[in-house]
Amino acid sequence: RAAAAAAPPPRPPRRMRTASGAAGRDEESNSFRLLNLIKPGLRILPEVITPEYRVPFKEKICWTAISLFIFLVCCQIPVYGIITSKSADPFYWMRVMLASNRGTLMELGISPIITSSWVMQLLAGSRIIDVDHSLKEDQRLFYGAQKLLGMLITVGEAFAYVMSGMYGDPRALGLGMCLLIMAQLSFAGMIAILLDELLQKGYGLGSGISLFIATNICEIIVWKALSPTTINTGKGTEFEGALVAFVHLLISKPDMGTALKEAFYRQTAPNLTNLLATLFVFLVVIYFQGFQVNLSCKFHKIRGHRGIYPVRLFYTSNISIIMQTALVSNLYFFSHLLYQRFKSNMLVNLLGQWQDMEYGGEAIPVGGLAYYISPPIDFNNIVNDPFHAFCYILFVLFSCAQCSKMWLEISGSSSRDVAKMFRDRQILFKGYREQSLVHVLNLYIPIAAAFGGMCIGVLTIVADFLGAIGSGTGILLAVTIIYQHIENAEREKEQGAMVF
Repeated sequence: RAAAAAAPPPRPPRRMRTASGAAGRDEESNSFRLLNLIKPGLRILPEVITPEYRVPFKEKICWTAISLFIFLVCCQIPVYGIITSKSADPFYWMRVMLASNRGTLMELGISPIITSSWVMQLLAGSRIIDVDHSLKEDQRLFYGAQKLLGMLITVGEAFAYVMSGMYGDPRALGLGMCLLIMAQLSFAGMIAILLDELLQKGYGLGSGISLFIATNICEIIVWKALSPTTINTGKGTEFEGALVAFVHLLISKPDMGTALKEAFYRQTAPNLTNLLATLFVFLVVIYFQGFQVNLSCKFHKIRGHRGIYPVRLFYTSNISIIMQTALVSNLYFFSHLLYQRFKSNMLVNLLGQWQDMEYGGEAIPVGGLAYYISPPIDFNNIVNDPFHAFCYILFVLFSCAQCSKMWLEISGSSSRDVAKMFRDRQILFKGYREQSLVHVLNLYIPIAAAFGGMCIGVLTIVADFLGAIGSGTGILLAVTIIYQHIENAEREKEQGAMVF
């Protein structure tokens, strides 16, 4: 008996072990080798250390304010060495969502951060890179790879900006000045990446991406409403700010009706109609934020203890519109760049045809794919070209819904992932067994993601058609981000972390 107890258990047949385990080991080694490739690079990458203590709310406010101050300063410092160029800006409509400012150190904005995050989540969701977020080592490698990819994209975009002639002819600038401009843009882009990492690791509220987007949009809305600068139009000198111009017109115009008509419907600058449309979209988005379905839950081991799991209409929040904006902005950039170089090429014209505006320094698409996925300029454009408006509506609704559904799989918030979390915590739905977790969640989560994404698209289209300041996408992002920050503050208060 002693010999039998000391003997090792029988091993499975060799053929079965190699058939079942070798494939798994090879797959595991291949998947992890992709992440292990960046291990040497992590040693030289700058990194924000994860806090070893719970950061008080007051300290989070301080770090958030410092990060925001650095971002705003970079938005005002011009790039040294550029030549004043008349080249149009293909990102004119997208700069609000990308938190970028042309001609400054924040020229690239958060575009490298969004693009790198989107690519890494796509690779992880499609299982090209196998990562287990429950392991700290995998988390470190994954986010290190995302940071490294973001820095490479920053350098690549800086190179593309300089070579495309946005700061002047590269031959006129010279090799040394081109390298200096690229170095400035790359350094500022890396600062933005580190600021986002600082906030996401718990030192601040939310993420740097959302904070910078909301700040940029709110700044534009306030400036368009209260700007004291004057512009010279065909009717004379006018104030740029809608409210300032309204007061000025009431004082300067002898006829009250003419003054009100000019203040509400002027086309040369923001008017009161645009301002009211912006306020209307703000209120509608806030109203829709409260739409949710509460699923009753119970704990398997704790009798009598119940709770709710909310499934919101905006289940994926503003992720769908951010991903759609990143996709469109990259398409605009490459389409405009190719059109400048190869105007006579048929494929380039199918991708997009561009026209430089005489004022404002922006370029607008006038043909090709880029034109049909761009929002109509005004209501007259909708009447004159209804097919353009139809294509734009169809593209926004379809892309937002698909981005929301895709984000479910690549972000770990799908029905299967939520059911796994419930099983680990031994949580059940009231009136259902453990085997029914995925079935119950499938009745709500995919529908909320797709329909919520389409609702976001509808709100974006309505805001664009009404002429809201900052574009419909920008306003939607601002409202959802501000709402998230308010919820985070309330959550911190409930957990007892608020210290004043």
